[in-house]
Amino acid sequence: QVQLVESGGGLVQPGGSLRLSCAASGFSFSSYEMSWYRQAPGKERELVAGITRTGGSTNYANSLKDRFIISRDNAKNTVYLQMHSLKPEDTAVYYCAASKRIYLPAATGEYDYWGQGTQVTVSS
Repeated sequence: QVQLVESGGGLVQPGGSLRLSCAASGFSFSSYEMSWYRQAPGKERELVAGITRTGGSTNYANSLKDRFIISRDNAKNTVYLQMHSLKPEDTAVYYCAASKRIYLPAATGEYDYWGQGTQVTVSS
């Protein structure tokens, strides 16, 4: 049974940091490109960051690359998202997603598996 389980979300003050984790099981994690997406209320789901199967290449939404860092540990079947200098506009449900494509997809339809999401709320 394929599972992607996100954790690490919560309430944080503006300027704070959070580290999200996504634990994968039921598929060959190291063979999949992994990404983080987020969806705020009333908005479309947007790509936050992606990382190739080996971890050798990453990409980020332009507006986030100075504050967010994606990484993965294939030995632990886990992908991470370290978020710094959080802003109220970062408030959203954050999802991890896995794709078997040989490139990092941008479109949500190119991902094979999705997690249930973890809520991140940035508020004072």
